[in-house]
Amino acid sequence: MYSSEVTQASNFVQGVDNVFLIILGISFAFLIGLTVVMLVFIYKYNKKRNPKATQLEGSTKLEIVWTVIPFVLTLVMFYYGWAAWKPMTKPPKDAMEITVYGRMWNFSFEYENGKRTDTLYLPKDKPVKLNLVAMDVLHSLYIPAFRVKQDMVPGMENNFMWFEPQKEGEYELYCAEYCGLQHSYMYTLVKVMQDSAFTTWMTDTTQVAVSDVESPTATGRRIMQNIGCFACHSLDGTKLVGPSFKGIWEGTHTVVTGGQERQITVDEEYIRRSIHDPNADVVKGFGKGLMLSYQGQLSDDDITNIIEYLKTVK
Repeated sequence: MYSSEVTQASNFVQGVDNVFLIILGISFAFLIGLTVVMLVFIYKYNKKRNPKATQLEGSTKLEIVWTVIPFVLTLVMFYYGWAAWKPMTKPPKDAMEITVYGRMWNFSFEYENGKRTDTLYLPKDKPVKLNLVAMDVLHSLYIPAFRVKQDMVPGMENNFMWFEPQKEGEYELYCAEYCGLQHSYMYTLVKVMQDSAFTTWMTDTTQVAVSDVESPTATGRRIMQNIGCFACHSLDGTKLVGPSFKGIWEGTHTVVTGGQERQITVDEEYIRRSIHDPNADVVKGFGKGLMLSYQGQLSDDDITNIIEYLKTVK
């Protein structure tokens, strides 16, 4: 269940909400005021009450008023917006750092101890700095309940956001920048827990044990689900961004290697090469450069489990 009460879910909620209410209030004041003036003019200066048009001379005082008041209101909105935004640019030095990888089409989170997840786990009342890395195209990490959003720009250094979660619960996290066909797949959760529970989770090694108990096939599917493989590759033969996994194992395919077409049989060597260097052999009919390398992100055991799963997709 999502948290129904998200007020003060982070330290930035109050500031952002205040800015929103101020701008909304000023906008409504103008909307109501201008609408009232328009209706008064329609009533007072209609043809029946004012059959002969009246030429009105300019008013310097009126022009000053309708120039100065909007200018002052604009400065007020700017000030409150700037005051709410400025603290977002200065993370505390003791903030826990997490690297966020965004790629078509999933998010993954790497912690300081090397642990990786597809869900963002956070300690309550501790400052967190998210270092944002876009692996392919422009993405935008958005956590509505925390009132934080930041674009993830490929190649951009020192790109980050920070906040302090202040309420336990589960919150939505998704990409707010259209990034391609399966943009809506870039959706996951933020789970905020007490510091003691988070510490236990961070040091928990039972996930390794679970992987050992699972069959290689089940482990391989779970790994592929976590890294977003099924957003680009179907299991039923449907053509998506990349070739379907259906019947791919030991199948014969035409690939383009160095500009030349050749026939290959999908085996373990081909799968490993495709994961480490996906642009080396591009299946004919599909674009080059759409998949980036997972070199360093998947272990040899991970790839072995993926291969075992692919053998079962008939």
